[in-house]
Amino acid sequence: MISVVLLGAGNVASHLYKAFYKAEGVRVTQWYNRSIKPIQNYSKHVSITDDISKLAEADIYVLAVSDDAIASLSKALPFENKLVIHTSGSTSPYDIDKKNRRGVFYPLQTFSKSKPVDFSTIPICLETLVKKDYARVKSLAKTITHKTHRINSEQRQALHLAAVFVNNFTNQLYRVAHEITESQGAEFNILKPLITETANKVQELSPYLAQTGPALRNDKKTIKRHLKQLENEEHKAIYELLTQSIKKTHRISTKYNKREK
Repeated sequence: MISVVLLGAGNVASHLYKAFYKAEGVRVTQWYNRSIKPIQNYSKHVSITDDISKLAEADIYVLAVSDDAIASLSKALPFENKLVIHTSGSTSPYDIDKKNRRGVFYPLQTFSKSKPVDFSTIPICLETLVKKDYARVKSLAKTITHKTHRINSEQRQALHLAAVFVNNFTNQLYRVAHEITESQGAEFNILKPLITETANKVQELSPYLAQTGPALRNDKKTIKRHLKQLENEEHKAIYELLTQSIKKTHRISTKYNKREK
């Protein structure tokens, strides 16, 4: 049985607690947050504290906090030579204070407190500075998922950057699409099967082969009409930037491309 002290109360921490609580082979010994209020409702199931000087003994201490808080929180930990890991995608394990053994436990997924997630489908990217610690961190990951990946900091940071494109930027494009449909009284929900199929398609095809649309076909009339429809200058700039990016990727010239949508 792996014992864990969880530190933080944000989206990642909340979902990790729920996953660990349900899992076999792991026990959350204690849950710390600098403010007790966000974790107060869990006090019947786990020991909670807002006093960092009273952290319990555990095999692993999981810092599920913002990137900016990792260094200061790890420095404040009242012990040495313990295994301390953070859940950040873009932060180095070296950001954890060197008085303890250090590692990374990065679940590559988007988390919202109100939206349940199935951890068994989530890849967890693992890294430790001491080789003997890797087996323990992997064992912890295996209690909630079968999708574990041993990667270095550069690979993890590349994945985190790519994740911003496929998740955060894509979601912003959904928001733009919602504004466009809303402006004409059309239902955004009508687009949801297309959103699902687009996501499903890249499970089978590379993004390069999955690309369709007027930019790929070099459909100048449609592109011109779309730009004329867009009244919001920011939306127009996004449309033009992505259109040019698609054309550059697929080396679209002025000649008509026969690939159909």
